[in-house]
Amino acid sequence: MNKNLNKKIALIVAVLVIFVYGIFRVPSGLSGKALMEAMGQNIHLGLDLRGGAHLILQVVVEEAVSAETDNTVGRIQQDLKTANLTFTQVYKPDPAKPNLIQLEGTTQAQASTVRSTLDTKYSNEYDLTGGGADNTWTLTMRPTVEAALEEKTVQQAIETIRDRVDTLGVSEPVIDEYGLGKYQILVELPGISDLDQVKNIIKSTARLEIHAVVGGPYKDEPEATASTGGAIPPDEMMVHGSGNLATGSDADAVYVLRRISVVAGSDFRSADPGTDQNGRRNVRFTLTNEAGDKFYEYTSKNVGQSMAVVMGGRVREVATIQSAIRDSGEIVGSFTPDEVAILSKMLRTGALPASLNEIETRTVGASLGQDSIREGVTAAIVGVLVVMAFMLFYYRASGINADLALFLNLVILLGFLGFSGATLTLPGIAGVILTIGMGVDSNVLIFERIREEVRSGKVPAAAVDQGFARAWTTILDTHVTTIVSAAILFLFGTGPVKGFAITLTFGLFANLFTAVYVSRVIFDWHLGRLKSGELISI
Repeated sequence: MNKNLNKKIALIVAVLVIFVYGIFRVPSGLSGKALMEAMGQNIHLGLDLRGGAHLILQVVVEEAVSAETDNTVGRIQQDLKTANLTFTQVYKPDPAKPNLIQLEGTTQAQASTVRSTLDTKYSNEYDLTGGGADNTWTLTMRPTVEAALEEKTVQQAIETIRDRVDTLGVSEPVIDEYGLGKYQILVELPGISDLDQVKNIIKSTARLEIHAVVGGPYKDEPEATASTGGAIPPDEMMVHGSGNLATGSDADAVYVLRRISVVAGSDFRSADPGTDQNGRRNVRFTLTNEAGDKFYEYTSKNVGQSMAVVMGGRVREVATIQSAIRDSGEIVGSFTPDEVAILSKMLRTGALPASLNEIETRTVGASLGQDSIREGVTAAIVGVLVVMAFMLFYYRASGINADLALFLNLVILLGFLGFSGATLTLPGIAGVILTIGMGVDSNVLIFERIREEVRSGKVPAAAVDQGFARAWTTILDTHVTTIVSAAILFLFGTGPVKGFAITLTFGLFANLFTAVYVSRVIFDWHLGRLKSGELISI
């Protein structure tokens, strides 16, 4: 055996050892059970195999646009006051058009100064029109800015959902944009069976905000409206609240609050559930440095005034400011244990930038997952055994060559899944089975070429050499076209389809190595052992 062949065999053995390690790592034992447990720890199963929760959620991006223009309204009011410019109100005139802001009541004499102030601060994000005889100005968010904000909202929602899912301890979750719908997110959580808990944690906007209280509690909205002279000013809003803290009873009440919050969900740095000295459930929070400074400035100027804690669009607590508060405090309420746990998680992970609507939700039970595993693995094993038996029957001793290459192909593919941490799905198992078929197809092309060369009277060594050389171009063409198709599936497909594309693609690369390189080395080793004049068994 020549040195070059020894090096090739050593390379094949090294590849085999590396990928076997990728499958099992260091198992606790050599029993079948220990090996299966080790493989299960390294090769992660997808939702369709393990069972779990599947959700498709629609991000209501209009809410993020509305929140951004709400902030802009507050900034414009502050800028005009700082510049000593006269105005009546800054508001959003049409709830159906959250990208529109209107400024009214400026004077004709100050028109140029107003335009200059608005252009300087807001021209990059808004188109400014108006300022004629009626002294009314309109700011419309630019379409490019609005589109970028909507896309950013989806990405922030994905990041927030991923942070919240991490608190559930889910391994190998799938959280990504859903390619089949605009502003939609696909969430797959293997091993999770309580869909209601998942939806409560993921979907809750939990945007906890603290607002200045203008008036209340009132028994209903007409009473609240009457308290403000028959119309709620644009910079104020009515918010309902219930519970002992908000109303002194379980009846629903209405508060009039300042529209712009003092601090909001994104201002919270940490939050932990607990109980106060009276045994009431609470959430202890810490604000960011910037928010703490803002909160201190507000509370120090409003000692004796009321502020409302609003969560999920409802007043949960109304408190009187006793002294200045900087960066820490606690939220006390008639919370259930689940509400306290969810609220603290929401504040720690940040508020969703917009609410989510359910498009599709379902659970895959563990029994269905086990059935999928059993049937998929059974199909793979039966397919491999039938193919190996056929190769042995049809190609005689050369069939052993094909079977060894096929076995090494499977080892490499499973080892890749173990090393990469890729998730194996039921379509992924289908990709493995298809890889087996592609591997056999490559061997058939090579072996038939070798048979043709043998029939033409060439000696075994020349027949093998010509067989591999002439089949190589065809094998490469078929693999490249299939890999391109798999790449398209990966780019535009959803989670399970991507799993199929990944296993198929890497299986094809492995097949190029095993069907061409490994098979050739086995043939070279066999040819070296043939006696003069002996024919190859094919």
